[in-house]
Amino acid sequence: MKAPQQAPTRVASAWQAGASALAVALLVAGCGEAAKLAPELTTGPRPQLAPPNKTLIPTVNVAPAVGWTDTATPTPAEGLQVTALARGLDHPRWVYTLPNGDILVAESNKPPKPGGSSDGGSGLFAKVRNWVMGKVMGRAGAGVPSANRITLLRDANGDGLAEVKQVFMTNLMSPYGMVLVGNELFIANADALVKVPYTEGQTSISANPTLVTQLPAGINHHWTKNVIASEDGSKLYVTVGSNSNIGENGLAAEEGRAAIWEVDTKTGEKRLYASGLRNPNGMGWEPESKALWTVVNERDEIGSDLVPDYLTSVKDGAFYGWPWSYYGGIVDARVTPQNPEMAAKAIAPDYALGSHVAPLGMAFSRAGLMPEQYASGAFIGEHGSWNRKPKSGYKVVFVPFIGGKPSGPPVDVLTGFLTADEKAQGRPVGVALDKGGALIVADDVGNAVWRVTKAK
Repeated sequence: MKAPQQAPTRVASAWQAGASALAVALLVAGCGEAAKLAPELTTGPRPQLAPPNKTLIPTVNVAPAVGWTDTATPTPAEGLQVTALARGLDHPRWVYTLPNGDILVAESNKPPKPGGSSDGGSGLFAKVRNWVMGKVMGRAGAGVPSANRITLLRDANGDGLAEVKQVFMTNLMSPYGMVLVGNELFIANADALVKVPYTEGQTSISANPTLVTQLPAGINHHWTKNVIASEDGSKLYVTVGSNSNIGENGLAAEEGRAAIWEVDTKTGEKRLYASGLRNPNGMGWEPESKALWTVVNERDEIGSDLVPDYLTSVKDGAFYGWPWSYYGGIVDARVTPQNPEMAAKAIAPDYALGSHVAPLGMAFSRAGLMPEQYASGAFIGEHGSWNRKPKSGYKVVFVPFIGGKPSGPPVDVLTGFLTADEKAQGRPVGVALDKGGALIVADDVGNAVWRVTKAK
């Protein structure tokens, strides 16, 4: 009677041994393959692209999450100062400014996978690798349950500290992007775009959300969904990231993903606006050209120098390469099946931000409480790398614009998220401008929202 009971134990032991062996291999890999190009060579309108460097085990170089002490803050650039608008939040991911100056904060994280689903392919190696990567992401601060709520912050006297920190909405599904159109607040959950009525000044909403349109969900390899509105409010634009790194879960799992959707505000009808964008997040309307721009996280596991994440204008009907190619028609030989016709159609992005910096938040600047050198351009929250040596990102940068296009290299705005021994005190995500023009930054590992202005 004992044999049937011992067999599963032996299998489990073998599986755990394999997982441990792979964990060691991943740590060794993190000390091996490294970037050869200087960061400035992988930024700008014409980045240098290294040859692919695919290894059996991907480079892993995680910054363990430690959080901030009670009084510590990120380091602002010269001429700037930073205050904690709020601390003690629960994985704040996104920020949105209401017309009266209140700040909404989406406290959110990845939803659980549906039962029986897998991510990253099948087989023992894939299962072990996913288990190990789950542990790795947990060290990076990404393994906490989602609070599934929106919190309201109100700084009535403008001193940079929120006197009001109020739960605004609960029982959401990994909420992320938010936008107000008229008296309706639209919220991009991980599985659907929903809306609720809003009256200016209210500090909580108890109304049940109304469905606007379903969004691709399931495995949710990339779960974050952002939403912004057109100038007249008639259309909404929603980002949906890919369901894999390079299509390894099958192309059927990518239906409607790696894309930006255009949604009719009144009817909820939607159409594909642009595709081939592996994981688009922050969006904004460039003030001079009125064009839609977004930041995109590109693919992993072909070396520390590839592929640069990017900032780009988004053209209606355009295809940007994922999964078959990157930076226009550079074919990714790992993808099966290949699709030369689609690779040939791919548009190269406008501006590289550097490899694996993980840009998530993006907001165009305007005159206000920031110095003049930040008057025209885009603020970008770089969440930071997990698979590059040395680490990249972990900061907020500013890309200057002239004539509706990037005009110079990224400038550091907020740094110090990594300690001297490369532990993560925080990781910037969403960025926005408050009513007065100060920069607002959501920090999901630091559980804080920061406010940046010109120094007094």
